Amino acid sequence: MIFDAEVFQITLLSLQISALATGLSLFIGLPFGTLLALGKFYGRSFLLSMVNTGMGLPPVVVGLFVAMMLWRSGPLGDLRLIYTPTAIIVAQVIISFPVVTGLTAAALQALDPRLRFQLYGLGASRTQMIWMLWREARLPLLAALMAGFGSVISEVGASMMVGGNIRYQTRVLTTAIVLETGKGHFDIAIALGILLLTITFLVNWALTWIQQRGARR
Repeated sequence: MIFDAEVFQITLLSLQISALATGLSLFIGLPFGTLLALGKFYGRSFLLSMVNTGMGLPPVVVGLFVAMMLWRSGPLGDLRLIYTPTAIIVAQVIISFPVVTGLTAAALQALDPRLRFQLYGLGASRTQMIWMLWREARLPLLAALMAGFGSVISEVGASMMVGGNIRYQTRVLTTAIVLETGKGHFDIAIALGILLLTITFLVNWALTWIQQRGARR
């Protein structure tokens, strides 16, 4: 199995699912984290507490919740998403979203509050002000992106529960490692583990290079 077409398919599916989940988490979490950081409304502290709690949410609990929602007898069972890559993406977004949101809020709250008033004083609109704050906090925001990706690429519990680890359909690197370990094929499991670590390192290396390049500007 090592380095054959099946491993390539598993690796490609893992990257596709994790990239989509991370992208969706960033798409939702960046504006929501900005709202929590800059907004002043009733219940803001409660939402921040919920997000911070979600950053430590056990993936297996997420998998259980999503499986109950998508199961044939569940409220969303008619969508027939259980044991599909889409179900894994949904679970991974729920796992990654609080991480991206929480770190985004923390990054923006760490900025000098006077910066907003300076931008408004220069005639910036609210949209322009937010964009400039994102640019100012781009280094910790990239760290949020890396943390979000790391939380999903290495996740196994939820993927196993909602994806079913089906060969050529929902089997990803983490679930394949669990499967091969259960079979006693430790050499294959170790090889897949090294492959997973290598991919994670390369992605984070690229993002770190972008981050540090931005720090020198």
